[in-house]
Amino acid sequence: MTLFLQNARLIDPEALSETTGNLVIDAGQIAAIGPMSAPAGAEVIDCAGACLAPGIIDWGVKIGEPGERHVESFRSAGMAAAAGGVTTIIARPDTAPAIDTPEVLEFVTRRAADLPVRIRHMAALTKGRAGREMTEIGFLMDAGAVAFTDAEHVTEDAKVLNRAFTYARSLGALVVGHPQEPGLSKGAAVTSGKFASLRGLPGVSPMAERMGLERDLALVEMTGVAWHADQITTARALPALERARKAGLDVTAGISVHHLTLNEFDVGEYRTFFKLTPPLRSEEDRLAMVQAVADGLIDVICSQHTPADEESKRLPFEEAASGAVGLETLLPAALRLYHSGALSLPQLFRALSLNPARRLGLPQGRLAEGAPADLVLFDPEAPFVLDRFALRSKAKNTPFDGARMQGRVRATFVAGRKVYDATEGRA
Repeated sequence: MTLFLQNARLIDPEALSETTGNLVIDAGQIAAIGPMSAPAGAEVIDCAGACLAPGIIDWGVKIGEPGERHVESFRSAGMAAAAGGVTTIIARPDTAPAIDTPEVLEFVTRRAADLPVRIRHMAALTKGRAGREMTEIGFLMDAGAVAFTDAEHVTEDAKVLNRAFTYARSLGALVVGHPQEPGLSKGAAVTSGKFASLRGLPGVSPMAERMGLERDLALVEMTGVAWHADQITTARALPALERARKAGLDVTAGISVHHLTLNEFDVGEYRTFFKLTPPLRSEEDRLAMVQAVADGLIDVICSQHTPADEESKRLPFEEAASGAVGLETLLPAALRLYHSGALSLPQLFRALSLNPARRLGLPQGRLAEGAPADLVLFDPEAPFVLDRFALRSKAKNTPFDGARMQGRVRATFVAGRKVYDATEGRA
């Protein structure tokens, strides 16, 4: 079916432009963009001035299959993604068991076959994510792995990492790291400082991130591997990242939307929904990260969607599970940066869609003729109060519960097919 979307604010992250116009979808691709009339026989959709942008590629989503289906299944994650304007999920391998063999990867690929959105999986870099022996990177790439990571588990043995990086480099594989010095980070619940001391909570210095990053970048320089930092959250880490870029290393970086829109004081009176990994940082760090995204030093904004059940969150802060769900809240949370004037809409979608697609070698993320018609139609001005129990994710651990937010998805398209329509209220 041919679709004609008219009267839309077209958000182009490649040209960093915003224009008013129309868009034609045919055979699952963007067939034309501009001031044209509807093709004969096309279904006309009036966007009524809403924004039309490339669908979000959410890099670093944890899904509970296998092993923790009670906190998030492929079905619930797919519904949440469609409702949040996420058209491609890049799933993490920190499952039970870990995605560390072609057999496990093929199993989760089959399980995810009927999702309304696209999904690609990262595989573990070391067996069992234990940091002792690297996985069969070549076979996992053949089975469809788009990148390799041990997620939040940091390998302490530099020799193991060196071997894995060297092998990944020989195969052209992308490695995703979690920059933290593991000894300093162990047992930490918040960022160290006055707030942590007043609350009596174990903290970790922001220097732990810089130290972990410096080590990993040294190994990248040794091996020449393509490397991506899953989250850079402190100003002290930015100079090392900038030096690596200027030196010509194949390095990119991401950050979660929570670290761009919240700070350490949001923990308040031990609110466990605000316990994240890495922990929330100072307001000075948050502002530095926003500027780094605006400057293009940090490439990717993601949700780091990490579902947790009520029992694991309703514990003393120090003992509670880390992480927050974010598939449905990623866009409205990111729009806080637009409404504050920190980032334009094209800049936002450069980090939400274009950059992750480019880094992972995916054809999505562009608003251009011939690109896949993976699109999100949204009203950036629509206000609402978030109710966590209305989220489609099985887990409800969001720090934005009860928050006033602005920006709602009206429709989501994957390969030209509408997979979510807000007027119907379902994916």
